Amino acid sequence: MKMAIQQGGLDMAAVTASLQDDRCGAAVVFEGRVRNHNEGRDVTGLEYEAHEPLAVSEGEVVLAEAARRWPIRDAVCVHAVGTLEIGAVAVVVGVIGDHRGEAFEAARFIIDEIKARLPIWKREHYVDGPAEWVNCQRPVID
Repeated sequence: MKMAIQQGGLDMAAVTASLQDDRCGAAVVFEGRVRNHNEGRDVTGLEYEAHEPLAVSEGEVVLAEAARRWPIRDAVCVHAVGTLEIGAVAVVVGVIGDHRGEAFEAARFIIDEIKARLPIWKREHYVDGPAEWVNCQRPVID
């Protein structure tokens, strides 16, 4: 199980290459991409910032929770920080397991918990106005 924060867009091939196990019949990989709109506004790009040590440690807690809840063999999550263009991969979650059901469920749990619990903040840049921090409803943990 591995959580990482990486500068810039992510390399899907590197993430999927790390998920190899001949015992596994299922590999589920989710990629979150930068889209060109949000809540009716045209977006030109994003910035992500993170409290990296805390994001990595809490991300590893999330991965361990997934491994306790489902019989998966391995899981990885990598989240980008820095400036990202439209279409760039911002986050990747990969899960391998013996069967697809558990792998899908674990991957969904991981991305949902990563978005809810990790100190990673997103700033959207808009065509029609100044950039704004979005989805930052939870306080930062000291």
